[in-house]
Amino acid sequence: MKAITRAISSAMQDCELTHMDRQALDLDRARQQHEAYNQALRDLAVDVIELAEQPTLADSVFVEDAALVFDEIAIITHPGAISRRPETSSIAEALEPLRPLAHIMEPAILDGGDVLTIGKEVYVGLSSRSNSEAVVQLQQHLESFGYTVHGLEMGKCLHLKTAVTALDDQTVLLNPDWVDVDLFKGYTIVKTHPDEPFGANVVRVGSSLLYGAGYPNTQAAIEALGHDVHVVDMSELAKAEGAVTCCSLMFN
Repeated sequence: MKAITRAISSAMQDCELTHMDRQALDLDRARQQHEAYNQALRDLAVDVIELAEQPTLADSVFVEDAALVFDEIAIITHPGAISRRPETSSIAEALEPLRPLAHIMEPAILDGGDVLTIGKEVYVGLSSRSNSEAVVQLQQHLESFGYTVHGLEMGKCLHLKTAVTALDDQTVLLNPDWVDVDLFKGYTIVKTHPDEPFGANVVRVGSSLLYGAGYPNTQAAIEALGHDVHVVDMSELAKAEGAVTCCSLMFN
């Protein structure tokens, strides 16, 4: 597997915030955590492509929001926050040698954090950062490859993948207070512990999972199903509404 990541911006303290109050952010500690994240990916045999810092783009470490990478195509997003739209050009440049490119265009807005792909099913959270026009455009780009795109109503958290991610192609990890369980009928559902609302975010790396520290009860439930879980501390990045999926673009 490959992963695109990006060094943390010196301006990260000025990041966009939607559902959290601003807290003091320890930039050195955030960079240490990000390097440990990159190393955890390398330890799982991932080829990490780390892009240079974009010092004026506060949220640019969260590369997930700038693109969607499928086996057949990469789709460059049109982020919902205007301040984040300049992030996409360098991501497109990095992906151009690796995939054919398509682009989400106005009036659509789309953050990659709102898109959960499980097999050939693509779920899009209709949030403050992504709209129904993006669902239409995604379906147009993906239908020839056999994907089906579903728009899901939500609104209690920043992105769909704050509320739900996949443990494997048959199992989802979700916070039932933030996303309707009935939207994922047909999947085995693992619910976050009530005291760990932000514990629904996990990165699949082959047969292993990369998971944020601080959710021991939910982690135990995941491990009880036999999953190989590797834990990384994302506490400083979490102050910028970031989590493990946010910091990489994963693809084969």
